[in-house]
Amino acid sequence: MNPAIRRHLYALLGYALVAVAFSWPLLPNISTHLTGSPAGDTGVYVWNQWVFQHELLNNHQSPYFTDKIFSLSGARANLSLHNYTAFQDLVALPLIPLLGVVATFNVVYLLMTVLTGYAAFLLVRHVTGAWTEAWLAGALFAWSPALVTRGGAHFSLVAAAPLALFMLLLLRTVDRQRLRDAVALGLTCAWAASTDAYYAVYCVILAALFVAARVMTIRRTAVQPRHRGVPWTLDVLLFCVGGLVLSMLISGGWQITVLGRVASIRSLYTPVLLLTLLACARLAWTYRPNISLCDGRSLLRALWLSTAAGLVAVAVLSPVLYAAAVRVAQGRWDRDQIFWRSSPRGVDLAAFVLPNPNHPLAPDSLRAWLTPRPDAYYENVASLTFVALFAIAAAWRAGWRIPRFWGGLALVFGALSLGPFVHVIGTNTYVPGPWAFLRYVPIFGLARTPSRFSIVLMLVVAVLFGAALYWLGQRWPHRRRAIVATAAALLLFELLPAPRPVYSAAVPQIYNHIAAVRDDSVRVLELPFGVRDGTRSVGNFSARSHYFQTVHRKPLIGGYLSRVSRRRMADIRRDPMANALIWLSEGHELDHSRRPWLLADGLPFVARAKVGFVVIDRERTPPALREFAIAAFALRLVDGDGNFELYESAARGAIVAPGD
Repeated sequence: MNPAIRRHLYALLGYALVAVAFSWPLLPNISTHLTGSPAGDTGVYVWNQWVFQHELLNNHQSPYFTDKIFSLSGARANLSLHNYTAFQDLVALPLIPLLGVVATFNVVYLLMTVLTGYAAFLLVRHVTGAWTEAWLAGALFAWSPALVTRGGAHFSLVAAAPLALFMLLLLRTVDRQRLRDAVALGLTCAWAASTDAYYAVYCVILAALFVAARVMTIRRTAVQPRHRGVPWTLDVLLFCVGGLVLSMLISGGWQITVLGRVASIRSLYTPVLLLTLLACARLAWTYRPNISLCDGRSLLRALWLSTAAGLVAVAVLSPVLYAAAVRVAQGRWDRDQIFWRSSPRGVDLAAFVLPNPNHPLAPDSLRAWLTPRPDAYYENVASLTFVALFAIAAAWRAGWRIPRFWGGLALVFGALSLGPFVHVIGTNTYVPGPWAFLRYVPIFGLARTPSRFSIVLMLVVAVLFGAALYWLGQRWPHRRRAIVATAAALLLFELLPAPRPVYSAAVPQIYNHIAAVRDDSVRVLELPFGVRDGTRSVGNFSARSHYFQTVHRKPLIGGYLSRVSRRRMADIRRDPMANALIWLSEGHELDHSRRPWLLADGLPFVARAKVGFVVIDRERTPPALREFAIAAFALRLVDGDGNFELYESAARGAIVAPGD
């Protein structure tokens, strides 16, 4: 066997062993447990693989449309804006009949971590020419605290291999100027989009920065004496605005009366924004950057290769683009309204230098600090690891210098991950970051959670770690083995997240009762009821209902997607009974004047909605909702399992027994 091929196989085998060890005890529970709770986003990611297979193989139609959710409206749900993980769904396609839904999901998850490590290995191998150092850099990226944490909820982000491969192909495309590399680049961009839409946006940003670095040259221009008044003016303005900010911090702001009207000046957002812009202007004046472009032939070649890559990506993504076009034609494309102050937060600056919170020796207080809200932990973990930072610092001290391109990428994506306003140790500094402005740009604004830019930052840190470690080995060749071995031992110890928390994938047995009914047209009403997406919710729908559907396979009346159009929500609420169920699911009480005619509409609703079964989760369902549903739909108890009760309506007749 070719020695190079053997080394690649060893690299893959090494990553497979790390994947098993760092996910332990998942392997012995691979068919019964998951690394995230089925009641959260994990349940939807499992559902993605099941419904993709169902629509493609059972219904023989586009998997980007389904009638398994939101069945009350009659229109098939459009999954073009859902975080569908199409690539992972394709990988799972032949495995589900062999392994089952849960085991397949876990196998695909482990495979994605191995691919992520291997892709980063290929990138660092290309940059440094080293093998061992590149392998360690790949392990650093694939099992970094940021990606391991996402393996408990955001499984699409775990599949970060396209990011590393995209950077590798960018380097090769520019070096070789070949059309085949541009085609591969387009395929990789499509791959990134099919794992997570955020990664497609990141690829576009990476490509834009890479091309800009190749076609533009920035030099410092000397300041002419006649312009000395400009910096003086900026300094005076900086002093004045800085004094204003300081006085507001001390006094808490002011309240003044102008022409009988009271005006308050208490918020620091605008003054700090002005101070930041003035500081940037002063810095720009000091360095006076002069931008020059390369020759026209290089520009045209870059444009040609970019166009080819873009056309290939569009062609591969045509199924999802068609579904998106249908959404636009139906008026179901909503643009999220962006506000200056109330967008999602980014990573706290201190989070970059925190210890790995997933380590078994990490204190509970560290995890608690990273969880200001129940769902915030997954977005706040961004530890760059001490081993990587120490290796980079040691190489720097010994004479190595960070390449300008990679250093620039680290600064850009690090700044973007801080979000619209920089937070330090939980305190809002009110200093706007670049994301405060970039989120208004079309396409870029689709990546609405800025903390995830830290994943690209982690990839860049992995490249710099591999390069620094290789340089240290070259600087002291007689100590190279000791340096690499020490770094490997310390890195793997620092990254260790095992034993991982695993969650039972058991499904209440009442859903087996539903699955035994052969009529797949009957629908399941889960109470509490509602519609949910990534940013808003009406009612109180749980994502685990999607997970349970992988067992019973009957259409749901409610549903959850990453993005649900306002029109879809309005369509569901237009039905009086559905609107009442949403209202009661939120814990409200029905108006006494509405209750009689809603009770009278109960059985007609069962008929028009084709409700075959009603499942009530007693732990989450308000008593008023349970009592109303039982009375309105003439429900009779069929089965129970813990907090779950299975009912059918007397209007639907007897349940078909298994095997009938």
